[in-house]
Amino acid sequence: EVQLVESGGGLVQPGGSLRLSCAASGFTFSGIYMSWARQAPGKQLEWVSSINSGGSGTYYTDSVKGRFTISRDNAKNTLYLQMDSLKPEDTAVYFCTKGYGTSSLGGNRGQGTQVTVSS
Repeated sequence: EVQLVESGGGLVQPGGSLRLSCAASGFTFSGIYMSWARQAPGKQLEWVSSINSGGSGTYYTDSVKGRFTISRDNAKNTLYLQMDSLKPEDTAVYFCTKGYGTSSLGGNRGQGTQVTVSS
């Protein structure tokens, strides 16, 4: 059974940082692309970032380029999202997903972790 468990969210002031983690199990984590997506209140699920299986290729939506960094530890079956220079518009529930880009949005995801950016 595929399991994705996100953690690391919280309340942070604008300009602050958070590091999200996603513990994966039930599939060959090291063999596939992984992604992060987010859903803000009243909005659709949005793709944020993807990483290839080995970690050498990373991809970002324009609004987070230069501020977010995706990474993975295949030995620990864990995906990460380092979020710096956070803005109020980054407020959302963040999910990790299997696959690449927007095609990852329709597949398995966990319960998500809430990120709130507010002063």
